[in-house]
Amino acid sequence: MGDIYSRIEHSRTADEVIGQIETLILEGVLRPGDRLPGERELARQFEVSRPILRDALKALELRGLLVTRHGGGSYVADVIGEVFSKPVMDLFFTHRKAAADYLEYRREMEGIAADYAARRATPDDIALLDAIMARMDEAYSRGDFEEEAEVDVEFHHAIGECAHNIMLLHTLRSCYRLLSDGVFRHRLLVFTLPSVREELFAQHRAIYAAVKAGDSAAARKAAMDHMDYVERSMAEAERTGDWQRVSRLRLRQRAGVRDPQRKRS
Repeated sequence: MGDIYSRIEHSRTADEVIGQIETLILEGVLRPGDRLPGERELARQFEVSRPILRDALKALELRGLLVTRHGGGSYVADVIGEVFSKPVMDLFFTHRKAAADYLEYRREMEGIAADYAARRATPDDIALLDAIMARMDEAYSRGDFEEEAEVDVEFHHAIGECAHNIMLLHTLRSCYRLLSDGVFRHRLLVFTLPSVREELFAQHRAIYAAVKAGDSAAARKAAMDHMDYVERSMAEAERTGDWQRVSRLRLRQRAGVRDPQRKRS
């Protein structure tokens, strides 16, 4: 990671350090789990004394924004995980309607995010999207379902970051957390359906191209069309899975009836 911390210009107090780190977390530059540089290096970048830095880090830890792990080092706390409590997460997992509502909500939010991203993305944002699309190209070429699913989420993370709206950023991150925690486990099924991988790849390409071109209307439409397709594909994957399960049971039952010896075994 390059230097993302700026020299404290004025009073060089712990409050100044605290404010800068808080802003980096709020703006999504620092993500949950990111490790801060070591104390010596961080004090150098801020140009503050190490006692002042320690006071700042301790205050951020008390506020629940940083954690210290075994073996040393300060890390950004899991601030996103607090958006949905464990009981609510369990309800999302066990109620079918929650998945439909989740996708409906994401459709609107992804459309807004892509629209804003097309209007606001900086050259550095575009460079980040370029790198993610290169990873997506590679995963697609290898036919690596797991990697494709991971890069899929990373791509949407990046679009949210390019939108430069703090509320939108953290709302979307809480949505993606449900995916990474496996609440909607059947999402991987969509990658196993015929032609779905090709469609998803083309849709991500369309969102990326519209954002890069600065076409906000096209970006919003591409993102919403993508979520519509994901919703249809997940429903189809679920139905297909049910059909396969029933067919397999039926086949076993018929085979057992035809072979009495096998049935007794």
